[in-house]
Amino acid sequence: MTIRKLFLLPGDGIGTDIMSEVKKLIDWMNKELGTGFEIDEGLVGGCAYDAHGAAISDSDMNKAMAADAVLFGAVGGPKWDKVPYDSRPEAGLLRLRKEMELFANLRPAICYPALADSSSLRKEVIEGLDILIVRELTGGVYFGEPKEITDLGNGQKRAVDTQVYDTFEIERIAGVAFELARTRDNRVCSMEKRNVMKSGVLWNEAVTNIHAQKYSDVKLDHMLADAGGMQLVRAPKQFDVIVTDNLFGDMLSDIAAMLTGSLGMLPSASLGSPDPISKKRKALYEPVHGSAPDITGQGKANPIAMIASFAMCLRYSFNMTKEADIAENAISDVLQNGLRTADIMTEGNKLLTTSEMGDAILEQLANLSK
Repeated sequence: MTIRKLFLLPGDGIGTDIMSEVKKLIDWMNKELGTGFEIDEGLVGGCAYDAHGAAISDSDMNKAMAADAVLFGAVGGPKWDKVPYDSRPEAGLLRLRKEMELFANLRPAICYPALADSSSLRKEVIEGLDILIVRELTGGVYFGEPKEITDLGNGQKRAVDTQVYDTFEIERIAGVAFELARTRDNRVCSMEKRNVMKSGVLWNEAVTNIHAQKYSDVKLDHMLADAGGMQLVRAPKQFDVIVTDNLFGDMLSDIAAMLTGSLGMLPSASLGSPDPISKKRKALYEPVHGSAPDITGQGKANPIAMIASFAMCLRYSFNMTKEADIAENAISDVLQNGLRTADIMTEGNKLLTTSEMGDAILEQLANLSK
């Protein structure tokens, strides 16, 4: 039997609630399909700080590096607002991204047919929405140096964050976007702020050049990132794949997420470069939403984004395309049957707890696997 090593980092808040539902699916797949998943589990975020004084321990970092894939829940909460900046819960995720060299963040924004009425936009604007945002994840302003706050005296301070990109970083993420576009509608829109930022000028130049050299069969458009945010709200279905930098990708992907009606619905994947020999990529999969400590343990959390992140794991880390399709179809079918968690509940549907939603998806997955 092929052994597939998964390292689970539930994190804080509802991270533990939703990870429990993924574990049900993994256990069932091992038992019924012989998938050979081997699970280990660690701490990240505030719970790791409480246990080790750091947002992730060196030991758990090593386990993440050795795994075939990492499943990540959520981190943070008011409890850790006063911890040192370098030890804040989010620092654990940033360390994972940096040391695993997870440069490509894939965030799909898909409107399930059953939830077309849940968006704040008109149904005809978002029905059938299927966008993929490809965000550069290990460069830009979140990692650039210097990053500091300087005391100027007389009660004044100066904060500096540095936006830095090299050509190879831009070409690398653009290549991922173009290759993924070839499997979709073959269209890429690159977004930056070349009108006011030198990094935007280089971004535009590098994407244009790599497109001409290797991907001229893919349709390429360029758009300023602020205009892109406006267009995502005005006419989101004009986009297929959007490629952008770390900062703008963070904001634009959250805008795209809310088009679908709930942050609780959307997964993400963060991928590294293929190993030259094994061709495997280091990878981390996580829901887009946060830790929601106010509803932890109350059965109100929506596990769909976490389960959909596992489906992405099946697809991108293990090439288990059939199983990924079945998992995604199970989610769609459950929603079509009118089953809802509190965040997406509407009149005429049936309200489920976190565990009940996980059970319903597992039951449908089992039916589709027959």
